Amino acid sequence: MTELLFEVREAEEGGYTARALSDSIYTEADTLDGLKEAIRDAVRCHFDPGTEPRILRLIIVREETIAA
Repeated sequence: MTELLFEVREAEEGGYTARALSDSIYTEADTLDGLKEAIRDAVRCHFDPGTEPRILRLIIVREETIAA
C-alpha cells in the first residue's frame, strides 16, 4: 500500500477527528497540526515497520448549514 486516506472532521466538542477509510485507525487532536502528528503516530502503531504507506492523504470534510 502506498497511500492511506483519512476523513477529517471538526469535532462537536472542539478539535478534529480523523478516521482511515480502509483500515481501523481513528485519532483526534485539538488542532490540525496536532492531528497530522497524531495520524502519523497512529499509522506507525498500526503497521509493521517497513509496511507503512508512503502517503497519508487527508480529506477534510466541513459541514455547514444554511437557511433555505
